Amino acid sequence: MFDLHTLDDLSLLAESYELECKLAQGRDGLGGLPKDFWPTYSAMSNAYGGVVLLGVREKQGQFTIAGLDNPAKVRGDLFNTLNNPAKVSSNLLSDAHVYEACIDNKVILVVNIPAATRKQKPVYLNGQPLGNTYRRLHEGDRHCDDETVKRMLAEQMEDERDARILPGFSMADIDPESLRIYRQMLRDEKPAHPYLEQDDFNFLVSLRGWRRDRQTGEEGLTLAGLLMFGNWLAIQEGVPNYFVDYQERPEAKAELRWVDRLVPDGSWTGNLFEFYRRVYRKLVADLKVPFALKDGQRQDDTPVHVALREALVNTLVHADYSGRLSVLVVKHPDLFGFRNPGGLRLPIEQVIRGGDSDCRNRILHQMFLLIGLGERGGSGIPKIYSGWRSCDWRPPALQEKDEPEQTLLMLHMADLLPIHTVEQLRQRFGDKFDDLDQAGRLILVTAALERVVSLNRLLEICGAHSHDLSLLLAALVRDGLLLSDGKSRGTVYFLSGETLPTPEQVFVGPTLLSPSILNIGSSSEYLVGSSEYLPSRSEYLPLDLEPSNPASMSTGTSRDMHGRLLSPHLDAPIVDDLDALGEEFRSLLESLADEPRNKAKLGQEQMERVLLALCRDQFMTLSVLASLVNRNSDGLRQRYLSRMVKNRLITLAFPRTPTHEKQAYRAAEGQGRTETTK
Repeated sequence: MFDLHTLDDLSLLAESYELECKLAQGRDGLGGLPKDFWPTYSAMSNAYGGVVLLGVREKQGQFTIAGLDNPAKVRGDLFNTLNNPAKVSSNLLSDAHVYEACIDNKVILVVNIPAATRKQKPVYLNGQPLGNTYRRLHEGDRHCDDETVKRMLAEQMEDERDARILPGFSMADIDPESLRIYRQMLRDEKPAHPYLEQDDFNFLVSLRGWRRDRQTGEEGLTLAGLLMFGNWLAIQEGVPNYFVDYQERPEAKAELRWVDRLVPDGSWTGNLFEFYRRVYRKLVADLKVPFALKDGQRQDDTPVHVALREALVNTLVHADYSGRLSVLVVKHPDLFGFRNPGGLRLPIEQVIRGGDSDCRNRILHQMFLLIGLGERGGSGIPKIYSGWRSCDWRPPALQEKDEPEQTLLMLHMADLLPIHTVEQLRQRFGDKFDDLDQAGRLILVTAALERVVSLNRLLEICGAHSHDLSLLLAALVRDGLLLSDGKSRGTVYFLSGETLPTPEQVFVGPTLLSPSILNIGSSSEYLVGSSEYLPSRSEYLPLDLEPSNPASMSTGTSRDMHGRLLSPHLDAPIVDDLDALGEEFRSLLESLADEPRNKAKLGQEQMERVLLALCRDQFMTLSVLASLVNRNSDGLRQRYLSRMVKNRLITLAFPRTPTHEKQAYRAAEGQGRTETTK
C-alpha cells in the first residue's frame, strides 16, 4: 500500500488500485459513513479488492481533500455495520485495513478492502444474495445477475465442480475407444497399477467417473466421467454450454482466419481426453526448441514441451463448463494462447508463486495425473514459467477478465529485449530511449510487442515494486513516450503515436498500427475476440468463419456468412449495413424489432428490451438500429441509447468518440439474453 501524504500519492494510488472516493460528511457535516459505501464494499470484495477514501472528492481525476472532523465515529459506524450479518454477509476487514492519513493538514480515512476468497463469495447486503450482490466492473458498482450469484454460490459450496452425478446417463454414453486408449496410456505409465485388472465399469468407478452418493444413495455417471470419456451427443445433452476449440493462425498478427481448426463437429467424440490428445500433437508439431542432451541421449521432451502440456491440461481442468464461453486454444507462429471460462480460484499472485492448489475440477485433474499429465500441489503454473524462462523468452502473461468471466494464459516466444524491436524504438524516440534505464526500456519494448501494457503485467516481467513502476509509468507518460487510457487497475499504456481502435480503423479498412505492432498477434483482446464468433455463443453465429470475400483480408476486415463486418480491432462482429446481410439473418433482426417497427409509441422498458435483443453478441451501428426500429437516429440516441450506455446496459464500440456517426452498440454482459431465447 502507498504511504499517502500528498495529492500526487493519491494520483499514483488511482492508477494502481481500484479506487473510490467518498466525501463521507454526514447530514451534520461532521462525518458519516455514506449509504453508497456498502455497494462498493460488496463490489470490491467480489472482484479484486480496492481502496475507498473517506473524506475525499474526486472529479475527472482531480482530488479535493475535504477531511473528516470525527474519523473515529466514521470508523466505529463502519465496523458496527460490518459485524451485523443482517446488513453485510461477511466482514473482511481488520483494524489494519482501516487507517487514518493526513493530507494538506486534513485527516481522511483509508479503507483497504481485500478480495474475498472463494469460500467467502458472494459478499452481499441485506441478508439476501439475489439482487443484493455487487461486482466491480469498469470503475463502477454493478448488480450481479442471478446467474452470476448462483455461480458464486456453487463455487463456494462445491470444492470439486465435476463430482456432480448426472441423472439419466449410463455407460452407453461413454465412448469405449476413449476409455480403451486411456487404459493403454495408464498401462504405459504404470504397468502394475491395480485399476488395469478391472472391467470398464469398475475402472470408471475407480476413476470416479461413476460414483454413488453415500447420503442419498443416488449413483450414476459424474460430470467428470462424461466430459473426459463421453460421446458428443451425450455431452451436448449433459453440458449444453460445452464447447472446445483449437485454432492455428497462419501469421503473427491478429486476424480472423486459420489454417487448422478442431471443434466438435460430429466426426470425433468431442470429449476432453480426445481433445487433449489431438491438440497437444498440433501444439508441439514443428516446435523450434534448442537441441538438448542428457546422459548422451537426445531429449525430445524439453521444458517447453512440458510447459505446453501443463498449460493445456491446466486449461481443461480449471474450466467452468457451466459458463457461456468455450475452451479456446490458439497457436500463432510466435504465441500460444489458452483460455478457459471461469476465473481463478486463488489470487493470481499466489497462482504464479505456486505451492497452493484449488482445482475447480479435481476428478478431471486426477484422471490426467494418473497417466502422467499435469502437476500436483500448485506447481503447474510455476513449471510453465520455468519452461519459458529456459529459452529466455518473455514471461507468460496470466490474467483474468470479468465480462464474461475467463482466465487467459499467453505464452510469447519472444526475447525480453529483441534486437530489432529495440532498434525500432531507438529510431523512433532517439536519445529519449537511450537515456532510459533497463526498466524503462523494458516497458517500452513490452508496449511495442504486446500493443498495450498494464501495471500488473509489468510486475510479472520486471519484478520491481508497484510504487516504483507507477512512478516510472507516470514519467514515461509525462515525457511523451507512452499514452494511457482507462482508470485504476484498468489503466493501460501504449506507445505514443499509436491509437486504440477507432471507427476509421474498423470501417475504412487498412490498419493504422505500425509494423512493429502488427507483428504481435499477442494482445489478450484478440484471443478473447476470436471466441465471440463461435457458434456455441449464440444461435446467430456461424461455424464457418472464412471471409465472404477473401481478398478483403488484406484490408484487415471481412464479412461472415451473415454479412456482418469482422474486424481485428473489435471483439465481436458489427452490423453496419442491412443490405449486406443475408436474407434469413436480416429477417431475424426485423422480427426482433417487429414491435417498434409497427408502433409509433412504445414504452421505455419495451424499447430497451428490443434494443438489447438486437445488440446481443454483436455491435449494431446507430443507423442500422434506427432503421430496424423505425426511429430517428438522433432521437434514438438521445432518448434511449445514451441512457442505456450510462446505466451500463450497452457498451460502445468506440468509447473515445461516443458521438461519432459510425458509433456502434453491443449489449453488456448478461443483458439481452432472455429476449432472444424465448
